[in-house]
Amino acid sequence: MSEESKFVGSENSDNQGSVTFSSKINYLPLGDSYTICEGATWEESWPFLLTNNLKNSGREIELLGNPSVTGYTTDQLIEEELPVFDQLKPNFVTLLIGVNDYVQGRNEREFKNKLDYILDYLQKRMPDKSKIVLITIPDYSVTPGGAHYAMGRNVTEGISKFNDVIKSEAEKRNLKLVDIFPSSLKMKNNHNLIAADGLHPSAKEYANWEPLIREAALNLF
Repeated sequence: MSEESKFVGSENSDNQGSVTFSSKINYLPLGDSYTICEGATWEESWPFLLTNNLKNSGREIELLGNPSVTGYTTDQLIEEELPVFDQLKPNFVTLLIGVNDYVQGRNEREFKNKLDYILDYLQKRMPDKSKIVLITIPDYSVTPGGAHYAMGRNVTEGISKFNDVIKSEAEKRNLKLVDIFPSSLKMKNNHNLIAADGLHPSAKEYANWEPLIREAALNLF
């Protein structure tokens, strides 16, 4: 890898010891409703907040867009979002996917196979394959509308098993992991954290995730 493709901070010579960064971050979030932030505005979405806060911390970063779509499974991410990735050629990606695979009855092995495909695809094409942040799936069952999608299953247990797959892949591939599952559980007792549709997080809850994701990004850059 050339030096130009790395994202390495170096100390300025000023008295405050501020940090400059050698390359621009071209950021693309991939995922489903939890990444497009259903129930919130564009400016309230955590990818937008993340980009602004990284800019404020001195990083040169551009949010290339947000191809995530409510209801997308890993199959649809592969079919619809990976071509966007190919077109825009980001050097930083966040990935939050899997809830709709669970809703549609996919098991952990099937989910792992699709997640492996996505991660292999991204890592083979990115300048630095470590610049991917994996994010766990929130627990939708704690929302008033969540029971409609339970279909007799223990959703908390099922989502936790999918999250174990995500955590395992992060460890195996040496990728940063952000666990938003514990934060999502707070929606059970705080309706201010739930969107008007009774199912998705509110802007306030998305904002609670952003510092967790930002910490992982700051550790990368």
